Amino acid sequence: MGRGKRLSAAERRGQLVEIGRRVFAEKGFEAASVEEIAERARVSKPIVYEHFSGKEGLYAVVVDREMETVVSIITAAIAAGTPRERVESAALAFLTYVRDHPDGFAVLSHDAPVGGSRGSMWSLLNEVADRVSTVFAGAFKEAGYNTQSARIYAHALVGMVTFVGQSWTEVRKPRVEDVAGHIAALAWMGLRHLPRKPDRIPRRR
Repeated sequence: MGRGKRLSAAERRGQLVEIGRRVFAEKGFEAASVEEIAERARVSKPIVYEHFSGKEGLYAVVVDREMETVVSIITAAIAAGTPRERVESAALAFLTYVRDHPDGFAVLSHDAPVGGSRGSMWSLLNEVADRVSTVFAGAFKEAGYNTQSARIYAHALVGMVTFVGQSWTEVRKPRVEDVAGHIAALAWMGLRHLPRKPDRIPRRR
């Protein structure tokens, strides 16, 4: 196997993270191998183990970095604006991430390792929904609504955006800005006319 130029420890670690992200995105955790990651990086397997103690360690770093990226993007997007603007900003921020970071989104969308401590997409959605629910809770409180229901609607919005994002990756159209507008319009029409205590529709006999 040929060897690339000599990199510093930090540079090598960064290179392995980038290559690991691509391999995990293409194949998922189970099918990915340290051998392939090392071969693409043009290093020996022990180098990968030296930096990450194995495939699981590298995967954990990749997932943590992607989750941190998504959470920071959405947190910034919902930091200011009217409630409707924040809803649209959150949708657009996530869809822009899906468009601009296809490998990262693919990694998060794949199944997590069996017995792993983190659930990848599941953990991410919970964390993002918690941030969004804080915004919803503030808006609900001002409107005199029960703030405890904010988390339900936050998870509903985040789940909807995620599912649409996964579907969008297959066709990559229309533009993410237009998709975000549609999602925000649908969500906002529901939130705008939200009853203080939703009643179940009686079933016809």
